[in-house]
Amino acid sequence: MNLFAQKSKEFLASIAPLADRMRPRELKEFVGQEHILGEDKVFRKAIDKEELFSFILWGPPGSGKTTLARITALKTGAHFVSFSAVLSGVKEIREVVKEAEGQLQFNQRKTILFIDEIHRFNKAQQDAFLPHVEKGTIILIGATTQNPSFEVISPLLSRVQVFTLNPLGVDELLLILHRALSDAGRGLGRYKVDVDPSVLKLLATLADGDARAALNGLELAVMTTPPDKDGIRTVTHEAAQDAMQKRILYDKDGEEHYNLISALHKSMRGSDPDASLYWLARMLEGGEDPLYIARRLVRFASEDVGNADPQALQVAVAAMQAFHFIGQPEGELALAQATVYLATAPKSNALYVAYQGVRKDIKETGALPVPMHLRNAPTRLMEELGYGKGYRYPHNFHDGFVEEDYFPESMGERTYYRPTDRGYEREIYERLKRWWKGKKK
Repeated sequence: MNLFAQKSKEFLASIAPLADRMRPRELKEFVGQEHILGEDKVFRKAIDKEELFSFILWGPPGSGKTTLARITALKTGAHFVSFSAVLSGVKEIREVVKEAEGQLQFNQRKTILFIDEIHRFNKAQQDAFLPHVEKGTIILIGATTQNPSFEVISPLLSRVQVFTLNPLGVDELLLILHRALSDAGRGLGRYKVDVDPSVLKLLATLADGDARAALNGLELAVMTTPPDKDGIRTVTHEAAQDAMQKRILYDKDGEEHYNLISALHKSMRGSDPDASLYWLARMLEGGEDPLYIARRLVRFASEDVGNADPQALQVAVAAMQAFHFIGQPEGELALAQATVYLATAPKSNALYVAYQGVRKDIKETGALPVPMHLRNAPTRLMEELGYGKGYRYPHNFHDGFVEEDYFPESMGERTYYRPTDRGYEREIYERLKRWWKGKKK
């Protein structure tokens, strides 16, 4: 490297964001992810022994995916090539493979190909890796914030290990922030900074497990705080809050979308209105489509409340219509009202179970003919053929009811709907019991 190139590299490093400057260079500097980096863990042992293999790091932003890939390359002395799936395609992959073959042939050196946001590669692009990963021409390290089960093709998944990274905890983020404040070479140690512990905790909390966000927020808060006459920059709560702005709580197009709606559904099913409101707010604050939530509330009203409280469906539909009418943010309260109503309503999945049972039987028995006595006879020919013969009109009998066979003849008697003794279904149960004395119903 010539002098000009060295100076250029040093300049670029000096103007890089704090998060990039403070990036750990070896494992002992790395904070968090003990579940894969502990001394007795396979991932840690493989790196320490310089045993290279292809793997995918799956975790939220700022959890250390890129850093671990770089540390792996430095530790093992492998040739490291990095590119983003957003900007690269099959052509670039072929070029990297050709270079990797040269490294093996002339330098006996393996190549690590690090692909950030690997989930953005389409099937054809992912297919291009397969033979080279299998032969060992390249060691593939992928990073993704999306669940690999959904975003990475099965043949590629079968050839790599997947390691899950967790969001960093507040204490871990505090350690990272303290390091940045004390490091004069790469961090903010060359400045006189006064930051109350509560301010640092605010930054760590608002970062939501993201080390990059925490560091960049700290840097912005420090650099936008003017020094006093003694050159001291006193970072306030207001400065920290302003520097972090509003954090996006989750990716509404990714796995977290499904995790949060599942948490909302299960909290309502578990009759916990407080937890239900929390998950509802998490989704709304994260930018979820409120009408998607409204549709799920309507579904829940039938699936988990059912006839234990028939009014639940009306409340859910009314909430959806109310939101249509007044929009955000006022309409969110209608969704909150419906959520609490559903969470506190008596629960029954009898209707859901019954319908699933019906669907199963239809798939097994096919399109059985309608019994003759249940058919209408609008023409003389149909009447002569026996359509409607023997049908007993319930309104002609006491209580508007008469025991009748309503199933296809080959099916016999079936019971799908078994009302519970909860809420309004108790009354339904008693009514059916009174009517169908002579049958299983």
